Amino acid sequence: MMLPQYPEYKNSGIDWLGKVPIHWMLAKLKHIARFTGGGTPSREKPEYWNGAIPWVSPKDMKAELIEDAEEHITRTGLENSTASLIAPGQVLIVVRSGILKHTIPVATNAVTVALNQDMKALNFDFGTCDSKFFLRWVQGLNDRLLLSWSKEGATVESIEHQYLVETLVPLPPREEQVAITTFLDNETAKIDALIAEQEKLITLLAEKRQATISRAVTRGLDPDTPMKDSEVPWLGEVPDHWNVVRLGTLFREVDEPGNADLPVLSVSIHDGVSNKELDETEMERKVSRSEDRSKYKAVAPDDLTYNMMRAWQGGLGAVEVAGMVSPAYVVARPIKSNFLTPHVEMLLRTSQAVTEMKRYSKGITDFRLRLYWDEFKKISVAIPPKSEQMQISDFLVGEVRKFNALSEEAERAIALLQEHRAALISAAVTGQIDVRAA
Repeated sequence: MMLPQYPEYKNSGIDWLGKVPIHWMLAKLKHIARFTGGGTPSREKPEYWNGAIPWVSPKDMKAELIEDAEEHITRTGLENSTASLIAPGQVLIVVRSGILKHTIPVATNAVTVALNQDMKALNFDFGTCDSKFFLRWVQGLNDRLLLSWSKEGATVESIEHQYLVETLVPLPPREEQVAITTFLDNETAKIDALIAEQEKLITLLAEKRQATISRAVTRGLDPDTPMKDSEVPWLGEVPDHWNVVRLGTLFREVDEPGNADLPVLSVSIHDGVSNKELDETEMERKVSRSEDRSKYKAVAPDDLTYNMMRAWQGGLGAVEVAGMVSPAYVVARPIKSNFLTPHVEMLLRTSQAVTEMKRYSKGITDFRLRLYWDEFKKISVAIPPKSEQMQISDFLVGEVRKFNALSEEAERAIALLQEHRAALISAAVTGQIDVRAA
């Protein structure tokens, strides 16, 4: 879509913005909006919580329109905190959160809400600026505004109020703002639909990938092979020539101290055991790591290790390199040579096996479940001959590579669509294109 520029421009006086349409005005945010902060009622007062007022915090800011929140407060909780009621139609913005490293979450509220202290509401009731236009303006200039609104050297990601209120906003006439937001609503909806299609494809590929792995490690590659009842509910029927054994006959628990020269390896529920020591940016979740490594456990190639608290979620894997793991991990070492540890890992990563591990885990709630070695070793698995394990592994390497390539292609398509979406919003809200007749 080729859209025209405006007939005439003027210098905005803002270096990073450049020129804007000649009939647009420039106004500081503090002159066109009223700001309202938020607060948190005491968590020690049950009567302040689970009321009828949606209490919006950064975790709720996942959509452009806020219609509810994960948590709610009561009128009493509102009156005994620094929170206020925010009428519908205001712009909600996150001003303190780790997500501000790369994104400014912004939304409008469809219902009356209250905010926590990491949020602000901007009320454009003076009539100069349309709330939806400002929302799109923030989206379109996200990267630039992050630089302008952040304090250099700050230890916590936050938007500084003094920088926010002094921001110069280029404003077309109100009816033109509405025309721009209407155009962007229509165009971004089309782009979002294309992104959703690619995301659905990625989900389907992941499901098909897992189904292919599950079928191969529980049924083998030959659909015509004779089957037998494993007499293990979670396994069902397995190839007749496979051995059904308990994990305790394949592995023994080891608890050997590590040493300072070894890397500390991590276990991911998605990727298994790392082959190096990861820094915080590479970890899938933040983990406290002790400086005292004397209690860490040594692991060797072909060991199987699992996180006692996350095994039932898939937090396990085969070890590829010598290293150490957390004291909270169990280390299982092969006692036989007739199997491949990576094959056992693939089997234990199937949804059926994860359910079985959860059944053997001990704890009152999911967050307290632990899978101890004495229970883990009781789990039964079906093991094919070693040569067949190798065939299955070779087959799955090829299949997984195909699925990954298709997923990466879809991810690239999403990235391009998101870039196009951001560029279109930026061009429209800064007057680089004229969409009034679009």
